[in-house]
Amino acid sequence: METNDFVKSLNEVQDLMREEKYKDALIILDKLKEADKAGNFDYNLTHKLYQLISNSQSLYNQQRVLSIIKQISKKQKSISMLELMRILIDQENIELDEQLLRREVEILILRSLLNGRIEGDKIIF
Repeated sequence: METNDFVKSLNEVQDLMREEKYKDALIILDKLKEADKAGNFDYNLTHKLYQLISNSQSLYNQQRVLSIIKQISKKQKSISMLELMRILIDQENIELDEQLLRREVEILILRSLLNGRIEGDKIIF
C-alpha cells in the first residue's frame, strides 16, 4: 500500500469515527494494521494508526455497553459488573474483563452519556 492510500484510509477512519460508525472504522483499521506490518511507513503514521485502533475499540465497546445498560436501566435500578459482563457476552458477544468494563462505564459517566455512578461492584442508575 502506498503512503497516500494509507493516509486516505486513516482520514476515512476518522470520518467514520465522527459518524460513530466504530465497527466500520475497526474493519478498515485492521486492514491498515496488516498493511503497516507489510510496509515501512513513517513512525507518525504508525503511531496515528495505533491511536485510532485504541480509540475506536474503546468507543465501540462503550457504544455496545451503553446500549445494554439503557435496556437494563428500564427494568432495574442497578447491576453488578459481573452480571453486566455476562449479559455482554450473551447478547453482544463481547468479552471485557472487569477492569476494562469498569473503565468503559466510568468513561461513559464522565462523557455524560450515562447517568449513574459506580458503587463498589455495582452500577447504580
